[in-house]
Amino acid sequence: MSSDPQVKAWLQGLEDSGLPPLDEMSVADARATFEAVVNDCGIKPEPVANITDRTIPGPGGDIPIRIYTPEGGGVFPIIVYFHGGGWVIGNLEVVHGPCTLLANRAQAVVVSVDYRKGPEHPFPAAVDDAFAATKWVADSASLLSGDSQRIAVAGDSAGGNLSAVVALMARDAGYPQVTYQMLFYPATDAARETASYRENSEGHFLTGNLIKWFGQHYLGDDADVTDWRISPLLVADVTGVAPAHVITAEFDPLRDEGEAYAERLREAGIVATVERYDGQIHGFSASLAGVMDQGRKSLEDAGQKLRDALQAGREA
Repeated sequence: MSSDPQVKAWLQGLEDSGLPPLDEMSVADARATFEAVVNDCGIKPEPVANITDRTIPGPGGDIPIRIYTPEGGGVFPIIVYFHGGGWVIGNLEVVHGPCTLLANRAQAVVVSVDYRKGPEHPFPAAVDDAFAATKWVADSASLLSGDSQRIAVAGDSAGGNLSAVVALMARDAGYPQVTYQMLFYPATDAARETASYRENSEGHFLTGNLIKWFGQHYLGDDADVTDWRISPLLVADVTGVAPAHVITAEFDPLRDEGEAYAERLREAGIVATVERYDGQIHGFSASLAGVMDQGRKSLEDAGQKLRDALQAGREA
């Protein structure tokens, strides 16, 4: 299957712009460029009943978060969202639009987390912040008008990786209770030996060179890429982890590892579903849904799946 016409047009526009690849920029320029791209091409924010920025204590200092509360009363389920960007770029702004949509569609409080990033804060800083933030959300659920027994983790790309890792950490620690995972094209295996990596590592925005650039800045030279906190696909045992929905894109280098993670969960008897979007590229959903109809559809569907899963948790 060939690329979606909207994908082709966007990739051609990117080439015509003359913008150098992110991996040829400084970290500061890559961060600014990525934010500008998402501002132009991402889904626009929806009205939400309340949006609050604050900081919470973390293992390496305060962690900025943004809290989205939907219309309505009572006690809401909670979604803890981790943005993408290779653990190096990205911030609360690049997922602002998706978080408003998810809050409204899932009828849930969304807590977006601006974890520490490399190269200033290499692995495992992002993991430590993500888990600390999820524990804070559970501890503070009543302050958020939220239900500590109905917490989902969600994220795109590197944020999908952090979501999967946090769900495993929560299972191991017995707290907090993570009841669902929504993983948008997650990174799950840093070995990058899949067919999708070989087939799609050039010409589809997320390139092999950019993946290596992210790894150099986040992992450095000494990190063990078989550590399951980097490669959750390689964890010894997934038994007892939360059910998951995994969204993948046909022309994404990370496609196969995301789908392999869902299969790993299913083999352990965990409910795990996959939806592959044919013709799409990495970032089509959380970053580019303003210009790609299938990206918006994936967000709408994710919101409904989160609502269904979290509602089922209350009924249980």
